[in-house]
Amino acid sequence: MFTGWKQAVWEGKPILWGLAETLAYGSLLLEGHPVRLSGQDCRRGTFSHRHAALYDANTGTRYVPLANLKAGQGVFEVYDSHLSEAAVLGFEFGFSLNMPNALVIWEAQFGDFANGAQVIIDQFIASSASKWNRDSGLVMFLPHGYEGQGPEHSSARLERFLQLCAENNMQVVATTTPAQHFHLLRRQLKRKFRKPLVVMTPKSLLRAEWCHSNVQDFVSGSFQEVLGDPSVNPSAVRRVVVCSGKVYYDLLNTRTQKKITDTAIIRVEQLYPFPEQQLKSVLAPFAKASHWVWAQEESYNNGAWFFVEPQMRSIGFGRFFFVGRDASASPATGSKSVHDNEQAKLVEAAFTETSTHLV
Repeated sequence: MFTGWKQAVWEGKPILWGLAETLAYGSLLLEGHPVRLSGQDCRRGTFSHRHAALYDANTGTRYVPLANLKAGQGVFEVYDSHLSEAAVLGFEFGFSLNMPNALVIWEAQFGDFANGAQVIIDQFIASSASKWNRDSGLVMFLPHGYEGQGPEHSSARLERFLQLCAENNMQVVATTTPAQHFHLLRRQLKRKFRKPLVVMTPKSLLRAEWCHSNVQDFVSGSFQEVLGDPSVNPSAVRRVVVCSGKVYYDLLNTRTQKKITDTAIIRVEQLYPFPEQQLKSVLAPFAKASHWVWAQEESYNNGAWFFVEPQMRSIGFGRFFFVGRDASASPATGSKSVHDNEQAKLVEAAFTETSTHLV
């Protein structure tokens, strides 16, 4: 793995998620910022993309590369914490208050493990600035995305976090490229203020060869709240599909395979604070489109739809209609075959339906 990382940087090969994340930590550490991660399987990464700690197979000695970059670097700490989410997240919240110059991250093994820490999220993370004028820069990594792994391994309950958003109290994002993730993490410390950052991190994208960024994407640019679609001819676009998160790649693959040329796919990477002006600017070239779609893989009563719909309606383009799964009491089906069927139907509907479509 590390050989591949070295080749990616020095030979200009595609950079995947794990390396992008590590580059963000390394660059901040070299600038003197402390970086701290905790969570279940945090050293390895639940999906084996991080490997922040290495072990000698003969002696069991642990070596942490990011803690040994150069003399005078920022302190790097990474811990595999126990399964008591409320206690661990509460501790990290307090740590972030006392170390505002540090990148402090708590990672849930799966996004819905945050359920066990809901009291910390509601009572402290979302409301401490309003109640006590205490600002935290705590980052929460919550793996999110429908992979057919069942209800307990699909949803980070994005809708709950969006319901907690008001008065610019925190940031909620769903990055879709390694470079976007890199710039997002650096932005968290380079800003002159501190706000909690909730990241809907992917699972399958972490090691997918087709989800990559180039070296140039890291050495220039910045985090973009909205990603447009430069691959289409705006004058030919009749349908605009707006989405957030990994469902973008399902939509993109279908458009490519079916050679669809009249549909633009726009990604909202930051859901809160809602990037109204950025989205308006990205959508402006498609003003002649006749169909406007919000597509998500979450159920109708979950995900971002009820939060983004009034926001998108207010920016003055056509009325958006919903494509996604039907309302459900459970976050996701427990059957892989049912999941695959639902996913295929909702992606197809995003390109063909002319009104709200539930699967």
